[in-house]
Amino acid sequence: MLENSVELSNAAKGLFIKTDRFKTTLISYNFYLPLDKDRVAEFALLPFILTTCGREYPDFCKLNYKLNKLYSASLSASAEKVGDYQLLKIGISVLDDKYALDGEQLVSKAAELLNSLIFDPRVENGAFYDSDVEREKRKAIEHIRGEIAEKRLYAKKRTIEEMFKDDIYGVSKCGTEKQVLAITGASLYSAWCDMLKRANLVVNVISNTLPQNIFEDVKSRLALIDRTAAISILPSKPIKPVFATRRVLENLDVAQGKLVMGFSAEIGTDLNCAAVFDVMCNLFGGAPHSRLFTNVREKMGLCYYCLSTGNRLKGYMLVESGVEAENAKKAEFEIIRQLEVIKNGQFSDFEFESSKLSIINALNSYGDSQDTIDGWYTVRCALTEPVSPEEYAEIISKVSDTDVKVIAKDIRLHTVYTLMPKGAQ
Repeated sequence: MLENSVELSNAAKGLFIKTDRFKTTLISYNFYLPLDKDRVAEFALLPFILTTCGREYPDFCKLNYKLNKLYSASLSASAEKVGDYQLLKIGISVLDDKYALDGEQLVSKAAELLNSLIFDPRVENGAFYDSDVEREKRKAIEHIRGEIAEKRLYAKKRTIEEMFKDDIYGVSKCGTEKQVLAITGASLYSAWCDMLKRANLVVNVISNTLPQNIFEDVKSRLALIDRTAAISILPSKPIKPVFATRRVLENLDVAQGKLVMGFSAEIGTDLNCAAVFDVMCNLFGGAPHSRLFTNVREKMGLCYYCLSTGNRLKGYMLVESGVEAENAKKAEFEIIRQLEVIKNGQFSDFEFESSKLSIINALNSYGDSQDTIDGWYTVRCALTEPVSPEEYAEIISKVSDTDVKVIAKDIRLHTVYTLMPKGAQ
C-alpha cells in the first residue's frame, strides 16, 4: 500500500498510501510529542479546538458551511498515547475529484482548509479566544468524567496507572480534570507553537492518486517555522518486571466487579518478535477460540467477559474480566493456570492455527476502511517500521508454536487491580 515517502522538513515526512478501494481521499496530520505530565491536557485539547474553528472560519457554522460546499467533507480529531509519545491526529476526508461536478478540485480545497485550520487558528494577542477554550474544556471534562462512569474503561485506566506509576506512560492521555480546568487561551497557544516546532510530523495521504502539490504545500507551510528543535521518534522504554506482584483493591458503587491483571512481557525489537507476541496474546485470550474464553468464561463460568490484549511498544499484556466478588480469586487463579498451559505448550494445533488465522483475517480487513489504514501506518511510524498489513500477515503466518512457548515464558504477573462493590473484599 505504501507508495512513497517524502521529506517535508526536519523530522517531518509525508506518506502516500495508495488504494483504489474508496471514492474519497483521506489526509491526516500526525503530530508525535513526548508525553509530558504537565502539558498532556493542553496538547490533548489542541486537535479538537483546531477542528472547530480557525481565523478564516471563526465559528462552527462558517466551518460547517465550507465542509458542506466540499460535498460534506468531514474533519476528525483525536489525542492518543503511542508508547512514550502523545499522538495528536487531525484529518479530513473528502470526495475524490473525479466524482465532483464540473471538474471541481475538491481534494486541493480540502487540503487547503485543513492547512488553514492547523497553521492559522483563531487567535489574538498570543492566545486562543476564551469562548473557544472554555467550550473545548467543557467537552474534555465531560470525556474524562465519562471514562470514570464507564467502569470497564476506568478499571483498565487505573491498572495502567498503577503499573506505570514510576513511568511517564502512566499519565492519562487527556490529563486530569484539574489540569483541564487550568488551561488558558495563552497556555494553549504556547502548546500550539510547541507542537508546530517540536513535534515529529507524519502526513498521511490515502487515495488512489497522489493529489498534485499536496506535499509541496505542506513543505511551504513548514518552511515558515523554526523546526530545529523537532524531535526524533526513539524506541519506548518497556515496563520493568517486579519482584513482588502489586495488588490494588478499590471499592466503588458498582454492581459488577472488575478484575484486571497486568503482565510484563519481554519482547524483542523486531517484527518477528512482535508477530509472536500477537499470536500468543490471541491464543491466550484474544478470540472466541482462546484459552481464557473457552475455559475461564465458558466452561467454568467464572466471569462475564475475559480477554487479553498486548502492547508491544511498552512490553505489557492486560487481562480484563468482569467478575462477581466471590469469583475474583478463582478467576485470577485460573487465568494464571491458563498462561502456564501456553508456557508448557499444552494447547492444540487447532487453537494455534486458529489464532494465526484470526490475526491474518483481521489484517486483511484493514484495507476495508481508510481510517483503519491510517491508524495502521500511524502506529507503524511510531515503530519506525512502515510495513504494510499484508506484509505483516506474511510474518504472522510463519510463527511457530515453539516461538509462542518461548515468548510466553518471559511473561510475568506485574499488577492485579480489583474493582469491587462497596464492602466487598
